[in-house]
Amino acid sequence: MTIDPRLSADAPASPLPENGLFLTDVWAGLGAARKTLPAKYFYDAAGSALFEQITVLPEYYPTRTELRILDERGPEIAAHLPEGAALVEFGSGSTVKLRRLLRHLPGLSAYVPVDVSAEFLHEQAEVLRADFPDLPIEPVAADFTRPFALPPRLSGRPLAGFFPGSTIGNFEPAEAARLLDGFGRILGEGATLIVGVDLVKDRDVLEAAYDDAAGVTAAFNLNLLHRINRELHGDIDLDSFHHRAVFNEAESRIEMHLVSRVAQTIHVAGRAFAFAEGESIHTENSCKYTIASFRALATRAGWSVLEAWTDADGLFSVHALRRS
Repeated sequence: MTIDPRLSADAPASPLPENGLFLTDVWAGLGAARKTLPAKYFYDAAGSALFEQITVLPEYYPTRTELRILDERGPEIAAHLPEGAALVEFGSGSTVKLRRLLRHLPGLSAYVPVDVSAEFLHEQAEVLRADFPDLPIEPVAADFTRPFALPPRLSGRPLAGFFPGSTIGNFEPAEAARLLDGFGRILGEGATLIVGVDLVKDRDVLEAAYDDAAGVTAAFNLNLLHRINRELHGDIDLDSFHHRAVFNEAESRIEMHLVSRVAQTIHVAGRAFAFAEGESIHTENSCKYTIASFRALATRAGWSVLEAWTDADGLFSVHALRRS
């Protein structure tokens, strides 16, 4: 199957003032000695749709394994959330994992999906409302890596957080600790946080999960360049870059790169960036943990560890944390 990374190619370019932070981050990343782009910009509408395709690929074990844990251990996980809690999902995306948890949370007082992709966020909220008409749903369009305000109607309710999908692995350990601390500041003292965490395993299994045979992950990675072209008036030839995923054992992480096939100069909003042949843009990390190393990270970030669950093969884990 061939996936075209030029999704939404006919969409009009957004005015640059509306993309100020995006532009600032792209200029800074491409202007660095080792070029990078923030992974959070993967998730425009096209990127979110491509990621949903990734989650059902045969090579991509995290989603199906986490779903199995939520199915099999759902009552135990739900027991750590207080009755009448409002559940805040950071980087909500689709509602597939949430639905597995909701069946064990009949006393939930509200659901607050938080996602940077506002269009996708509101589409998913409408679908969920149709299926759960008695559950108040309060979507918040925000970058969960930065402080944001929860809806005022949640004041006084116990709060819990949900951060599935091993998204925590997209952040270096020091950044991940700051992120978890930020979640704690938003949710408050005594809050519960349910986190999905991918585990260290065989290199071949890891690399195949991020470089699938169908090319969907490659299209997902290249879509970031298309988004730059569309929203920031870039002139990048997508065919001049290719996707690469490799496990960095020393750092215990999968790295995704966009590698320049040729020596070239690209332009973004009028600024030029030169590439040597073989030079790459580092677009994403996916850090892998052991149960012990993640527990240590959570503790440093101000959370106490309540319990952790894994699948029979030790591929993935789900952790329940309590804000100290």
